[in-house]
Amino acid sequence: MDEKGASKPELEDAETGGRLMAPETNAEDVVSPVSTENANHYGDGLDTHHLPLNQNSSNLEVHLYRKRWLIVLLFAACSTSNAYQWIHLNIIGDKVVLYYNASLPKSVYLQQVALDWLSMVYMLAYIPLIFPLTWLLDKKGLRLVIIAGSLLNALGAWLKCAALHPDRFALVVFAQTTCAIAQVFILGIPAHLAAVWFGPNEVSTATAFGVFGNQIGCALGFLLPPEIVTSAQDVEAIERELKVMLYGGAVITSVLFVLVLIFFQNRPPSPPSQAQILAASGSSDEAYCSSLRNLFANASFVLLLVTYGINTGSYYAIGTLLNSLVLYYFPHDHVNAGRIGLTLVVAGVAGSILSGIWLDRTKCYKLTTIVIYAMSCVGMLCFTLTLCLSKIWAVFLCSGILGFFMTGYLPVGFEFAAELTYPEPEGTSSGLLNASAQIFGIILTLGIRAVTEKLQNGMLAGNLAITAVLLLGVVGTSRFLKLCAES
Repeated sequence: MDEKGASKPELEDAETGGRLMAPETNAEDVVSPVSTENANHYGDGLDTHHLPLNQNSSNLEVHLYRKRWLIVLLFAACSTSNAYQWIHLNIIGDKVVLYYNASLPKSVYLQQVALDWLSMVYMLAYIPLIFPLTWLLDKKGLRLVIIAGSLLNALGAWLKCAALHPDRFALVVFAQTTCAIAQVFILGIPAHLAAVWFGPNEVSTATAFGVFGNQIGCALGFLLPPEIVTSAQDVEAIERELKVMLYGGAVITSVLFVLVLIFFQNRPPSPPSQAQILAASGSSDEAYCSSLRNLFANASFVLLLVTYGINTGSYYAIGTLLNSLVLYYFPHDHVNAGRIGLTLVVAGVAGSILSGIWLDRTKCYKLTTIVIYAMSCVGMLCFTLTLCLSKIWAVFLCSGILGFFMTGYLPVGFEFAAELTYPEPEGTSSGLLNASAQIFGIILTLGIRAVTEKLQNGMLAGNLAITAVLLLGVVGTSRFLKLCAES
């Protein structure tokens, strides 16, 4: 792999069509200048977005601002609310099918597939939209993208409130599609935000906190709906409980939109690292299509796309089908279905943060990647076997192990991709990783649902299929690491 400093451009005056003013900043908001020694340190500037330069870039001082923590927290909150809406209906799928039965197909299998699409629409919307959205992020910056995402997220939440009637399942799908489009504005942001706002030794940790927001949203999406919607067969009671859940979500997403509109800033007045200065003075007009060509010409990155997609797509499929999966082995245990999902995610949050901190301190990408991936495969096998034993405590234990390693792979994948593809924009590489995950998520979800319909022991066969696919991912990761060593 080439050293990062080998091809960095020389500093030169920024050419702009007019005078661009940085936002006003109080002196006390500046924490401290950041040392520009080790400017080639991994992760300290992977963004090629324009910075507002009105002086020679070599005279720019490098600073960290306290506001960076407010920015990352606001983003994490938006990500949380959007991820919550991804799964909050699927985890109470049996109640949703009962309530909307009048506007669903008559076939039980088709009803389940229709329900699955409430999750899969998040995956489907991402695939075609990530490319124009990544271009928009590179051209217009963080503020516009996050405002649009939080607005669409709130709009989708209110449309779900309007869909509270048994014959309006089509409107539910439309509302969920709106939230799915909002996700495209949010999901690929963490690495970009970290590069624009955080210093060299904070990038992996900041990325992990960005991913952390998404995982907290998934955790709440698994936990809260089964606790709120508790009625078994009473449709009127289910409607009242759905109203509490949906209106509460709509209010929270609206408040977040207002906070983003007021406080979210595009970039700091001064860059957080030397590499951000270099990125600003470099080839900022490079065509986005050229960046995509460079990424797909990188064999190591293409292999990472596949292995990352398998791992994260498996997680998406498990989350989508968790209600059916748990109720198959533990009938009527709706609450534990949500709590198992919570265990998956909370353990994954711990894995995500710890892996981010570990990478910041050690830069040990290769060993970390293969260990986490192999343990994800082992965790899935243990989860499958304990479900068959019908021991709920063992299922909780193994779901924690599975979540810790499977979700812990997320920041590893983001940061390894940025390392492999520098100086391409990190928003582009992370967006492609997410698109791969969505594709594999749809394939695995539809495949497992079809297997459960056609085979007598379909749930077992489906879980074993995911384990086998993860094993292929381990083999692919070994090959990927070998390519990295040879390059």
